Amino acid sequence: MPIPEVDKIWMNGKLVPWDEARIHVLTHALHYGSGVFEGIRAYKTERGAAVFRLTEHMERLRRSAKLYYMELPYTVAELAQATKDVIAANGLEACYIRPIAYRGYGEMGLNPLHSPVEAVIAVWPWGAYLGDEGVRHGIRAKVSSIQALGHTQLARAAKATGQYLNSILAKIEVTNAGYDEAIMLDAAGRVCEGSGENLFLVRDGVLYTPFPADGVLEGITRDTVLRLAADEGLEARERTLVRSDLVVADELFLTGTAAEIVPIREVDDHVIGDPGPVTRRIQHRYRELVEGRDAAFAHFLDYVEA
Repeated sequence: MPIPEVDKIWMNGKLVPWDEARIHVLTHALHYGSGVFEGIRAYKTERGAAVFRLTEHMERLRRSAKLYYMELPYTVAELAQATKDVIAANGLEACYIRPIAYRGYGEMGLNPLHSPVEAVIAVWPWGAYLGDEGVRHGIRAKVSSIQALGHTQLARAAKATGQYLNSILAKIEVTNAGYDEAIMLDAAGRVCEGSGENLFLVRDGVLYTPFPADGVLEGITRDTVLRLAADEGLEARERTLVRSDLVVADELFLTGTAAEIVPIREVDDHVIGDPGPVTRRIQHRYRELVEGRDAAFAHFLDYVEA
């Protein structure tokens, strides 16, 4: 699905027309994947557009950049303000937000330290990543033959551009086989995550999700679900999971900024069933939160001034 164009993109400190946000063909990140990024959402609320956990996302961008020896040319506060500025400039009530920092045009080769670090924030209207039908009724998932990356292979704690090549392969593999999303295991057979989402399962009323040490990104939505579960009085634990845990789960769901909260109704042709009560409870509470109707977590929203 093509990205719907808007008027402006924030690029290196300036709002520029959409069609003029360009880079050189010898940009280092284009050749070597030397970039870090975030996925953020702004939601329509009664008080106008509100960005969900904006500061936390920009802090993670800063940490990702540090892991790849990139010094961001802007502070977290400046990037947060730029995000609100570009949303306001485009007059959007709700949108997806893609900040990216990358090694630009400078030197070629595997030593990137003399290439400049550039920053861009783009926004556009975007619905649920796995579709509204998937959010309502669940998706079909398959364990991919493509392994998840480990901490000794790359800076796994970073959300970096090049690290998603194996996710792309996993996504293509399972969609070509007729499934909606991939679930990825590490070399030891431990469950890690989806191609671009964190994973939760429910068994006997308890929520489980893999440890970050098992090779998963510390997702902002993942963290939100753990907080919501605690506030709802639901028991939630981080635990090493294996493939068989997926099949015998009472409920399964994926979490992520783009995907939001997506139930898995089937995994490896094993039926899990319709979205269960815990999944529905978390979905409802999440929607209340991001749309500004949850007083307990109101501090997670940054409102955009027109």
